[in-house]
Amino acid sequence: MNLFLILALLQIKHWYIDFVNQSEAEVKGKAIYGNWEGLGHSIKHGSASAIIFSFFYTLEIAFILGLIDFITHYHIDWAKMNWGNRDIRTPAFWNHLGLDQMAHQLVYIGLICLLVI
Repeated sequence: MNLFLILALLQIKHWYIDFVNQSEAEVKGKAIYGNWEGLGHSIKHGSASAIIFSFFYTLEIAFILGLIDFITHYHIDWAKMNWGNRDIRTPAFWNHLGLDQMAHQLVYIGLICLLVI
């Protein structure tokens, strides 16, 4: 049961950080590898994931899972910004946005799978 709760909390966290609490500078910074604004966006994701996991697992496990989320989130976003379509008026934009979101969700499923191995 806890795994479903964790997955739900990760989904809520993802929505909040990606769609409510993301600045324009973060969006632009994600396209430049190593940019602090882009890194900051992914640090928020990794930190929030670590906090969520810390309620259910040791701090060491929570830190490792948060670090995995940070690294994967950063690279998924960087790839989307550099190879995805940025024109919101085109179907390709929505295709790439959906692919980006699916990739993040698959990471969360992967993190949950690590917990049951």
